[in-house]
Amino acid sequence: MSNVHPYVGRAEPRVDGALKVTGRAKYAAEFRADDMVYAAAVPATIAKGRIVALDLSRALSAPGVLDILTHENRPEIPESDEPYLNDMVAVPGSPFRPLKDDRIVYGGQAIALVIADTHENARHAASLVAAEYEAETPVVDVAAARGEAYDTFEPRDGIPPPPPPRGDAEAAFEGSAIRLRHDYRVAPEHHNPMEMMATTVVWEGEGRLTIHTKTQGVINPKNYICAVFGLDPDKVIVNSPFVGGAFGMALRPHYDLMLATMAALKLERSVRLVLTRAQMYTMGWRPDTLQTVALSASADGALTSISHHAVQATSRYEDYQEPTVNWSGLLYDCPNVSLKYELAKIDTATPSDMRAPGATLGVYALEAAMDELSYELGIDPLELRLKNYAERDGNDDKPFSSKELKAAYAQGAERFGWSKRSPEPRSMRDGKELVGLGMATGCWEAMMQPHSASATLSADGRLEVACGTADIGTGTYTILSQIAADEFGLDIGDVTARVGDTTLPMAPVEGGSWGAASAGNAVRAACKALKEDLLKHARGLDGSPLSNAAIDHVAFANGRIALGSDESQSVSFADAVRASGQAAVSAKADFAPDEDFSKKFAAYTHSAVFAEVKVDEELGVIRVTRVVSAIAAGKILNLATARSQILGGVVMGIGMALHEETLWDKRLGRVVNANLGEYHVPAHADIQNIDVIFVEEDDKANPLGVKGLGEIGIVGAAAAIANAVFHATGRRVRDLPITIEKLL
Repeated sequence: MSNVHPYVGRAEPRVDGALKVTGRAKYAAEFRADDMVYAAAVPATIAKGRIVALDLSRALSAPGVLDILTHENRPEIPESDEPYLNDMVAVPGSPFRPLKDDRIVYGGQAIALVIADTHENARHAASLVAAEYEAETPVVDVAAARGEAYDTFEPRDGIPPPPPPRGDAEAAFEGSAIRLRHDYRVAPEHHNPMEMMATTVVWEGEGRLTIHTKTQGVINPKNYICAVFGLDPDKVIVNSPFVGGAFGMALRPHYDLMLATMAALKLERSVRLVLTRAQMYTMGWRPDTLQTVALSASADGALTSISHHAVQATSRYEDYQEPTVNWSGLLYDCPNVSLKYELAKIDTATPSDMRAPGATLGVYALEAAMDELSYELGIDPLELRLKNYAERDGNDDKPFSSKELKAAYAQGAERFGWSKRSPEPRSMRDGKELVGLGMATGCWEAMMQPHSASATLSADGRLEVACGTADIGTGTYTILSQIAADEFGLDIGDVTARVGDTTLPMAPVEGGSWGAASAGNAVRAACKALKEDLLKHARGLDGSPLSNAAIDHVAFANGRIALGSDESQSVSFADAVRASGQAAVSAKADFAPDEDFSKKFAAYTHSAVFAEVKVDEELGVIRVTRVVSAIAAGKILNLATARSQILGGVVMGIGMALHEETLWDKRLGRVVNANLGEYHVPAHADIQNIDVIFVEEDDKANPLGVKGLGEIGIVGAAAAIANAVFHATGRRVRDLPITIEKLL
C-alpha cells in the first residue's frame, strides 16, 4: 500500500545534519540568558597535598569580577557520600566533590571558581588567584603502585568481575609443548572531544533552574544536582539536545556541573562555565593498565590454557573498574582459563569509561598474544583463530544469541586480500617501505537498558516521537525517525524526533552501545501503542469501514489506515485524530530487555579487523594504508551512520596504536602534554582507506534485531595494526603507542 520505501536499513542522511552544518544546533555553552555571568575554574598547581593559604586580592580587584568561591566561603554542601552517589555511573568509593576542603588529590583540581561579567574577565581573574601549598610527593605511575595492587573491592554496578577459573591453567601451561608469556601495556589516553565540558545554568527565579550541560543522559545530572543541593526535582529541567563528542567521558557528572549550579544558586543569576582544553585533562581518561597474558597450545594449534592478569590504575578516592580480562574467557574455546583483575591507587582523578572500556585494552593484549602464538606455531593468524573458534560463551557456559564471526573472518579476509600475505616477517616490501599485514578479532557485549518513549500524531499528519535518551553524535535522531516513519508509512520529513530533555519519557545514560536497541525498541513500542489508539478512534467513526478490523488486519501508510485485504476501505489519519476529540493522539510505552532470554543466551557483537601498514625502513615512520573491518552486529538500521560509527572506532584504534599517550610528570604529578599540540591524535593525513563490511546476522535478543555499534569498531583495531607492524618489521612492540623510537 505504501508509496514510501522503508527507511530502516537504508543509508539515510542525518535528519539533524542541516542544523549542524549551519550552526543552528545548540550545544551546552551556546544557550544564552538575560543577565548571564561567566565562571572560570582555578586549577591546583600541585597533585597532592593541601592548601595552606589563598590570596584572592588581585583577582577580586580585576575588572568585572563579581565573586570568587573557594572551600572557605562556598555554600554548604553535604558531608556524606550518599547525595553524590545519585549518579547512574558512580563507582565504589567516596565521589570527588569540588571545593570540599583544603585537600588536593590530583593535579589540576579546581581550588576556586571566579565569577565575572564576561568569559574573558573570568579567565583573566582566574589567572590572578594565588595559592600557597603544603605539597606531598604524588604517585602517578601504575607501575610504581603495582606492589600495592589489590583484588578485593566492592564491584562496580554493571561491571562483572572475572569469572572463576576453569580447569587448571597453570598445570596446562607447564605441560604444553608451545607456550608464551608476555607483558603488554597501553599508555593512558585522555578524551579529547571537540566540545569541552560545559554547563549553562539558567536561573528562572523562585528556585527554578534550566540546566544545559554536556551529558550522555539528562536524567543523571538532574538526579545528581537535585540530591547534592536539595533541589525540588519539579523545579529543575536538564537539557542537552546535542553533544559534541563524548565517548564515555560525559556519562558521569563532572565538576563544571556542580560549580556552575553552586554559583547560580548563590548569586541567583544565570551562570555559564566552560572548561579549558587543559582542564579536560583533569578528568576522562582511559586508565593506565599493565597486563600479562600467558598462552599455551598443542602442536596443532589448539589452545590448552589462557591466563590473563591485569593491574589497572584508579584514583585514591574511588575504585574505578572495567571488564578488562573477561574477554579472554569467551573469545576462544579453551578448557583451562585463569583471569585476574587488580586495582592500584595513584594520585590522579578517577579514570572514566572510554569507548569500549575494558575490551579495548584486554582484547588488545589477548590478540597481540594470539598473533605471537601463531608465529611460535608456524600457523596463519587467521587459521589459529578459526582453529579455536568458540561456539559458546565459556565464561557463562551459554550459547550466543547469534554469532556470525566466521562470516566476518571470511568476508574480511577476501576483501582485504589476506591470502596474498607472505607469512614471514620483513618479507613484503614496497620500495623503501616494509609492508605488514595483521589481523585481530573484536568483541563487545550487546546490551540493552529499560527506556520509555512517546509517540504523538497530529491531525495534519505529522508524527513526533520522544525519548529522554541522548544523541552523542551517533545518529539517534535519525534512527528514531526512521523507525517511526516505517511504523506509520510516513515520509521521514513528516517525523520529528526529540531527545535530550528531562521533560521527555525516561531514559538512562546512553553508553555501552545500548542506545539503538533500547531507545529504538521503546519508540517502536510507543508507535505500536499509538496505532492501536488510532485504530480504536477510526473504528468509532460513523459508518467506519474499519469498525470490525483488528490491528493485524490493517496497514498504516500514505496518511491512512486501510484494510490489508482491500486498500479502498480506509480512514485517514486526520479523521482518526479528529474522532478522538483532541488536536493530536499520543501514546507512551516502556521497553525493557527480556530477562528470560538473557538468562539463556549470551549476546555480543563481533568483528574481524585486517590492517596493512607500511614502515619506512630507515626512518621508522609507520603509515596505516588499509583497514578492513568486518562487523557482525545484527540488523543495521542506517548504513550511513553505522559506517560512521565503525570509521570513528577504527580511527580511535589507530590513535591508540600509534599516537595517543598522556604523559604525567612523575615528580610533579601533572599532565605535561595537556593540549592538542603535544597530545597526538590521528589527523586527516594519518587516515587512508578504511573499508567497512556489515555481515548479515539475524538476532532475536530484541524485536528490532539490532545490536550496538558504538564500541565494536575500536575493539581489535589497535591489535591488528600492532600485529601488522610486527609482520612488516619483525620487531614486536608490546607497549602502545608504537612510536618511531620503539622501532629504531
